[in-house]
Amino acid sequence: MNNLQNIHHSMPIVSQVPILYVIGLVLILFSIGLIGVLSRRNVIVIFMSVEMMLNSVNLLFIAFARLYGDLGGEVMVFFVMAVAAAEAAIGLALVIALHRNYKTVDMAEVAELKQ
Repeated sequence: MNNLQNIHHSMPIVSQVPILYVIGLVLILFSIGLIGVLSRRNVIVIFMSVEMMLNSVNLLFIAFARLYGDLGGEVMVFFVMAVAAAEAAIGLALVIALHRNYKTVDMAEVAELKQ
């Protein structure tokens, strides 16, 4: 039983995933988020796409922190999460202000109303 516990604790499942697979997943998620930011007009979808991009970077930080055994990447994730929380709060305030003033959350309509 003791040997099984040592084997179980010596090799976490995350370290079994090759780093190139994680980088590929991060590239796919970041690309989807970037396409969402560049192609969508709805403010809520734009903010969701930015959140997807931030979370993909967080995944990369965690993967490299686990690969090199360094806590620097995990600490950086906390800072990125704090920025994401602030972005979500400010984004929600902007969405509410846009909806109150223009009765829409479509960025194209807001740009047309300003002119």
